[in-house]
Amino acid sequence: MPGYKGHVAGALAVVGGGLGAAWWLGVYRPEPKVMLLLAAVAVLGSLFPDVDTNSKGRHIYYGAALIADIALILKEQYRYAALLGFCALLPAVGSHRGWTHTWWAGLLIPSAILIAPMVVAHAGWQPFMPFYIAAVAGYYSHLLLDGEF
Repeated sequence: MPGYKGHVAGALAVVGGGLGAAWWLGVYRPEPKVMLLLAAVAVLGSLFPDVDTNSKGRHIYYGAALIADIALILKEQYRYAALLGFCALLPAVGSHRGWTHTWWAGLLIPSAILIAPMVVAHAGWQPFMPFYIAAVAGYYSHLLLDGEF
């Protein structure tokens, strides 16, 4: 099983290949800043299944969550901050290689990316679909590298 570096590399390979294919086909051509955000989301998605263990991936994931939560609080986006905090606590409910290593969690956990804007800001989900896809791709790259598929 790969460590966090392997999972990060896997996520970057998957999201890079997906973005490259989408660009080449003319389906989706985001700005470079958005591509970097999509890569970051994919990496965080790839680290999520192992945040229930004491690992380097866990420290990276929770460090990013802490920074994002502080930024949301400073911007007075308390509902988003609370949702992020709730989602960050979810891995504590279960054992390692439990529910976080299932195909359905790979679809369900990133769905907060689509649901939060609809519930909190009454916004549409469509602009957030690329970020959801990146998170799912990163998550599934983790499961694939762990031999779950």
